[in-house]
Amino acid sequence: MERLPQVGDQAPDFEIDGTDGPFRLSEHRGKVVALLFYPGDNNLVCTRQFCSYRDRVDMFRELDLDPVGISSQTLASHEDFIARHGLTVPLLADTEHQAAALYTVHSKRFGTRRAAFLIDEGGVVRYRHDNPLSLSYDSVDDLRHALIELRGR
Repeated sequence: MERLPQVGDQAPDFEIDGTDGPFRLSEHRGKVVALLFYPGDNNLVCTRQFCSYRDRVDMFRELDLDPVGISSQTLASHEDFIARHGLTVPLLADTEHQAAALYTVHSKRFGTRRAAFLIDEGGVVRYRHDNPLSLSYDSVDDLRHALIELRGR
């Protein structure tokens, strides 16, 4: 089965509550957005992933990149995850798997899988990296390289 959207496709719009308030993707036109899907709060790899983003938050600012984490946990779980680890990336509570289904990173058997998307200023998917086993993640450097390639076009 083909995973949609692919690079070059219009990014599906969605609106989900997040730790910084409601998030609607289309309201971020004019900015590059990193959609960072992840399996769940406070597990080993996810904690490592979002702590690495916390430790490199200056790089996100330098790149003028708006990152947002998305998983199926509740806002209360996300707020606890942020407080416990001093995280800096806003987290979206995709409790109904709305966004994960639109981006084909959710299955009933495995839940939300780890994946990263870069959505350009016009709302087009310019980078997609799926990690079906969710054992590793896109680092800030991975996202920086993808963004440099995107901007070099």
